[in-house]
Amino acid sequence: MKKIILSLMLLSASLFAQLTSQYLTKDFLSKNIPIVDVRTPGEWRETGLLKGAIPIMFFNAKGKYDAKKFLIQLNKKVDTTKPFALICHTGSRTSIIAPWLSKEFKYNVINLKGGMEYATKGLHIKTVPYRP
Repeated sequence: MKKIILSLMLLSASLFAQLTSQYLTKDFLSKNIPIVDVRTPGEWRETGLLKGAIPIMFFNAKGKYDAKKFLIQLNKKVDTTKPFALICHTGSRTSIIAPWLSKEFKYNVINLKGGMEYATKGLHIKTVPYRP
């Protein structure tokens, strides 16, 4: 079943609805658009989070996921009727998740290309420690 869901997610990448892909900028951060960090707790502890980011893991360290659990947490913590952004380490995971959310649920999703790697090393944005 999980392989089927992943296949659908990959297929939907080419059939997205409301999806924007862009690099993070300081101007973007000033707009206060919610940013969902889909990395793992280990990654959050290692590098910290963008200030105000909402940590909701999608893929675990072994690449497994629970889409239903993710959606429950996402809809509990984010107003999905408004635009929100997704960030991961380099943008690989969000390039799969964002199109799926946009196509399947008609969410207005912003995929932050380059991820935390770009944010911290390219833009030199400071992070805040992750506290579970």
